[in-house]
Amino acid sequence: MEEHAEALEADLLRYYGVDLLDWHRETLSSRRLAVLVRHLPPDSAFVRAREGEAAEWGLTAHLLAAVVDHLAIANWMFASANRDEYADPPEAPLPVPRPGATDMSDGPPADRAADGHAPTAAELARFFG
Repeated sequence: MEEHAEALEADLLRYYGVDLLDWHRETLSSRRLAVLVRHLPPDSAFVRAREGEAAEWGLTAHLLAAVVDHLAIANWMFASANRDEYADPPEAPLPVPRPGATDMSDGPPADRAADGHAPTAAELARFFG
């Protein structure tokens, strides 16, 4: 918390009208300060400083990224199924990068196809439900 003290001070003033110095003056209890900090909104400077890019990715952004990934996979599957049998297969799509995501082994089948592992029919059926 100390490394983001300036962001915290700004947010306490912006959202609650509370001066962080009140805690040092003992007019703001540690419990109340903790409650205020815990319930800062996701767009607050403190949350963004602490969590980085992940704080800016809400449910809508994650759902839109999933839609883009699924559409790219569907287009890739269509192009693969309708290509000339002697033509090179199209490149598998890469997923939209998500904040904090490093392991793609649990991602859509096209994620693994980009690594040289073509999805099986069972994997595709399971993925698309």
